[in-house]
Formats: sequence, C-alpha cells, structure tokens
Amino acid sequence: MKKTLILRIPFVILLGMLSCTGDLDTIPLDPNQTTSATVYDSPEAYKQVLAKVYAGFAVSGQEGPAGRPDISGIDEGFGQYLRGYWYHQELTTDEAIIGWNDQTIMDFNDQSWTSVDGFTFAFYNRIFYQIALCNEFLRETTPERLDERGEPADLRDQIRQYRAEVRFLRAVSFWHALDLFRNVPFVTENDAVGAFQPDQISGPDLFEYIEKELLEIEPDLAEPRTNEFARVDRAAAWTLLAKLYLNAEVYAGSPRYNEAFTYCEKVINSGYSLDENYEHLFLTDNDLSDEIIFRVAFDGLNTRTWGGMTFIISAAIGGSMDPADLGMGGGWSGTRAIKDFVEKFPEGDGGVLIPRNPGATASYRKVYVPGTHQGNDPTDTRNSISDAEGNNVFEGHKFFPDANTEIRFTQIPSNSAPFYGDNDGDGQLDFNGDPILVPDPGLYYIEVDWDNQSYTIEARNYQLEGSALPQGPARSLEYNDEKRALVGTFDMVPGGFQLVEQNGTAVFGDMDGDGILGLGEEEAQVIDSEGEFEIALYLEQPDYVYEITTDAFDRRGLFYTEGQSIDIEDVTQFTDGIAVTKFKNISSTGARGSDATFPDTDFPMLRLADVLLMAAEASLRGGGSTAQGLAYFNQVRSRAYGGSSSGNISADEFTLEMILDERARELYWECHRRTDLIRFGAFTDGDYLWQWKGGVKEGRAVEPFRTVFPIPASDLNSNPKLNQNDGY
Repeated sequence: MKKTLILRIPFVILLGMLSCTGDLDTIPLDPNQTTSATVYDSPEAYKQVLAKVYAGFAVSGQEGPAGRPDISGIDEGFGQYLRGYWYHQELTTDEAIIGWNDQTIMDFNDQSWTSVDGFTFAFYNRIFYQIALCNEFLRETTPERLDERGEPADLRDQIRQYRAEVRFLRAVSFWHALDLFRNVPFVTENDAVGAFQPDQISGPDLFEYIEKELLEIEPDLAEPRTNEFARVDRAAAWTLLAKLYLNAEVYAGSPRYNEAFTYCEKVINSGYSLDENYEHLFLTDNDLSDEIIFRVAFDGLNTRTWGGMTFIISAAIGGSMDPADLGMGGGWSGTRAIKDFVEKFPEGDGGVLIPRNPGATASYRKVYVPGTHQGNDPTDTRNSISDAEGNNVFEGHKFFPDANTEIRFTQIPSNSAPFYGDNDGDGQLDFNGDPILVPDPGLYYIEVDWDNQSYTIEARNYQLEGSALPQGPARSLEYNDEKRALVGTFDMVPGGFQLVEQNGTAVFGDMDGDGILGLGEEEAQVIDSEGEFEIALYLEQPDYVYEITTDAFDRRGLFYTEGQSIDIEDVTQFTDGIAVTKFKNISSTGARGSDATFPDTDFPMLRLADVLLMAAEASLRGGGSTAQGLAYFNQVRSRAYGGSSSGNISADEFTLEMILDERARELYWECHRRTDLIRFGAFTDGDYLWQWKGGVKEGRAVEPFRTVFPIPASDLNSNPKLNQNDGY
C-alpha cells in the first residue's frame, strides 16, 4: 500500500450547501455525529478536514465504496466526482465510447443529452457539493473563528496554507463548472449558511473570479515540489491559470495566449520533470512520479469507490482480455477507443507498420523435416514445408546453422511415424532411409514431390531490391533464429520491394500489397514514409509473408487488439472498438495492487507534458516564441519515441492540427479531449467527424450549442434566478 493523503474521516462536516438544487438546505445532523461546532477541537482536525476536501474528488461518501453517501438520491458510483468528469470529457469525444444501456449514458456517445439527463444532474451536483465543502472549511478557518478557538500562531501559519489549498481545490471545481456549464449558480464562503437561492454568474465573470483566486493564493501555497504527497503547490495554481488563459477566448471572449505561455514556462522551470517511461505514469506506483503536478489519489484499501480509477480500469476490461494482466479481478466490458482516435498512432502497436499476414499456411498439408538442427525432434510442427498448390508437392525454406546437418522427412509429427531418407544420395526418398546430409550451413530451399518420392535441396541467398530502397547495392538479409525469419534493417523511402535470389533463381514480390509474397510478382507500394525499417520475411512454409516494423514509433498507444474490431458496428458490443490498457492496477515492477477490485493507481489531473503542449500551442497562437514552443513539443515527442529524436518534427510540420492530434496521443482518457476539441472548433462541426458522433456510424455535425451542457431542469425549476443555456 502506498502513501496517501486521503484519510478516513469519522465525522460529517456541517455544510452551508448540499447542492445548488432547491433552497440549499443544510445537511441533517445525527445527534451521534460530530458537528462543525466540535470538529475543530484539536490542531490535527484542520488537516483531517483538509483531507476530506481533497478526498471529495476520489470518494463518494463517508464509508466507501458505498454507504452514507455525500449526496442523496444519486447512485454513489455514478455520482463520484472523477467518474462524472470522465463521462463528460471523454464519452462525448472521439477518444472513448461506452456500450452500456444504463439510463441515458449513450446520449453522451451520440451528443444528444438533455436538461433532464441523470448523469449530468449527478455531476453538476457533485461539483457544487465539492464547492460547498471548500466554502465551509473557509468559513470555519477565518481569523475570527481562529480567535474564538484561541489557536496559536504556528497553527495559524499552517492553516493559512490549508486555506490556499482549499481555495485552489474550489477553483478547480469552479473551472469544471465554467468549462462544462458556463453560466452557473455562484456561492462562496461569504454567503450566509442556510436556505437561499444563489444568483447566476456569467462565464466571463466566473473566469475573472477563478483567475483572481489563483493569483491571490499563490504566495500562500508551498513552493513547487515541497508540499506533502498529493497536496498542491504553486505550480498547480500556475498550471490551472495556464489552462484558463489558453481557453480564455472560449470562456470569456478574448484571447490570453501570452499569459498562457508565461504561466506554462513558470511551471516548466519549477522543477517538475517528464518521466522517462510514459507507461509508468498510469501504474500503481505513479506516486513516485516527478511529472504529476496535481493528482486524485487512490488507495485500494482506504479509498474505495465504484467510480474513480475502479471505473476507469474495470470498464475498459472485456472480450478476451485477462483482467489479471491489468491487476484486476474482473472487468465490466464498457469503454473502448474509437477508430478515428486509434488511427492517430500510424505505427500501430509496438511499431508494426505492416503486420504479418498469416495467409493460408495453417490450412495446407505439411511434410515435417526433423533433423540434427532441431535435436531430431519430429514433433516440432513449425519445422515443416507446405503443399500450397494442392498437388502433393511440398516446399519451403530451412536454415541450418551448422555444417553437416542431417535431415529426414515424415508426414506425421511423431516419434513413431515412418521416416524417409536417402540411401544413395540421388534425390530419391527411401523408406527408413539414411539421413540426408547438408554439408554447409545456410538457408536452403527444399521441395519434396511426394508422388514421385523425390526431393531437391538448394542453397539460397536472398537480397532486397526495389523502389523503397534508395539507389545502391541490393540489401542482404540475415536469418534470425528467434523470429525464424530473414531479417534486415534498412533506410527506406515510400515504395515497394522484391525479394531476389542472388543468382536469379527466384524473385518474389507483393503485387497486391496484401502482405503475401508471390513468385514472379512485381512490387507494390508498401512503405508510405521515409525512415529506418526492419523487414522480417517468413519463408519456412508458403504462404510466404513479411512484417515491417520500426523502432521509431510512438509508445503511447496502449491498446489491446486481440479479438477486437477497429470498426464499431454495434456500440453495445465490447469487441467492437479497440480496448485501452493505459491505466493498470499494477506497479512498474509488475506487482499487483493491494486489492483486485479497488486500484491503487492515482489519476493525474495535471501533469507536465500537458503544460509543455499548452506552451507549444500558445506559441503557435501568437503567445510566445514558436521556436521555444517547438522545442517543448519535441520534448514530449522524444519521450513518446523512447527517448530518441526519431519522432521530432520540423518547424514546417509544427501546426495547430499537429498540436491537437498530439494532445490526443499524449493525454487520452485523462479528461482533456472535449475541452481541446471545443477550443479547436472541432467538437460539434462537420469538418471533423468520428464514428458515432451525432448517433450515426459515419458521424455527423451536431448543434453548436452542445459545446456547453444544460443547467439541470430540476435546478431551474427550484431557482427562478437561473436561466438555461442557449439551445436547451
């Protein structure tokens, strides 16, 4: 179990507000429960209440995973903060789709939600419950209240920092309210506790309030990277300011890209650093990360919820996936990635540009080739040649690493099967004949005519030629025993290739571009980009096939593809869509989390890579040095490409479109995508479509007003001061 700030809070805090629905009644108090009148009876109590405020992003009630909920009338799992935020930020975009029929959840896939949507109602209430927690802490820690309790000076200094942190956490929730709902009810600690109907604040005014709060609390927050685990510091405030400024044109109508770039650089220079391994950011020991600036901390023993990381990991497991591979005891078969997002990783999983086509090899009849090259084991069924034409002629290639290899042939891979050799060395097979001797090591083409009981063995030396290989000599290949293939790594350009026997005995090409080599075929263009590629040619048995990979690939595409279809024909089927394995309940050393249901993995709400990409974007929008912005962008790319510069881009390639795609590749499933698509004008319009956008497979444009969610109808009905957002 890892360290965590989140504590079990054995009391209920008296709140001035449960939600913004109704008349904002206070929470009924059980006489056996502690109230705010007695809760602050020790110096430690202030920190415990601070922990409760932090925990509001992670848990849904006083017990967990369910029982004594913070908000009544809402399923605790659906009503958990992070889960609600994830629904709104991810399911509405090209990054994720969900297959459940729970209530109105598919309206998020379709972008067809209404003002009576239960999930929007739940998250709206969760936001304002969290704001209420913050307001009450701030009311109870004013100088006047501390004077009443006679708190000493050293404790007051600690509380000053606690208050700054709580104001930051409230600013986060107000930011979420601004981003998703724009014009919302507005209540702070300065409003009286009790039943009243709050006024509505406009988006520009709320933007200004959040900005003012973050600027005011900066001096009272800890210096960057000096606070306790899971508590925020000044860099967190700077990051949130940068996010506000980057989206200022959307939120408030005026661009603030200079300020966005300035605050990004303050964070970049504050001591946080990129993790060397991208995948480690999403494992149970990401508490060790120097990249995460603000996290929602989870612990499988003490922070249990049916939302949060339990939902994010569990809902992504289904089909043929083994939950244990992700450190879990089961899966919920819900969320997957959409084709249009997956295709932003052109190199595919593991750098595979062209995967090995299995062809029809498995269906062909076989003759097996036991011998000293494999310990005379006839049961190794890989060591065979095939009858691809159905004429009882078997062919294939074998590599013999040693001199004087002895082989025989059999149609049955068994130690008791009849074997055929050659007693006279004349190319004719003899039942139980002498082993056939191959004197020299190397690659050999073998053909056996079973009807005529004859065979030929010819040494072959293949090379690559073709338009994909820049002018120069033919490229030679070496046999790779692990792959059981001829392998070569070459600098290549867009084009095709042929496999040519050195003495002109055979030429193989892929005329159809289907990954299967045919004798005498011309080349087809199979390479679409310039770079260094490895080609593996599998020639043991026909169908002869190949695979092309590159080490210069983006390692951030953490997907599970076995049994999954990239096209989504049926949204309700988990196997339609690509499974995402980004978040796991496993450590970087492979150890499973402390519980198989409730993960130990923290959620990175703010991290440095996001800041680097924000700075890059702000620079392109006129807010800073584009040269420096490009350098920041390539820092992120370099980590993605295994620490090399192979993925770096040039100034000519540095465009806003590239930024948007890069943010998807770097930050997917981290609750950024909806906000990004809106900022780039790609969320509702018809210029950028993805599968099932607008509720149709091919995607369609949706109404522009859907860039913000509606104020829940129940809140409008209970508060006449509120006006609905346009379009609803």
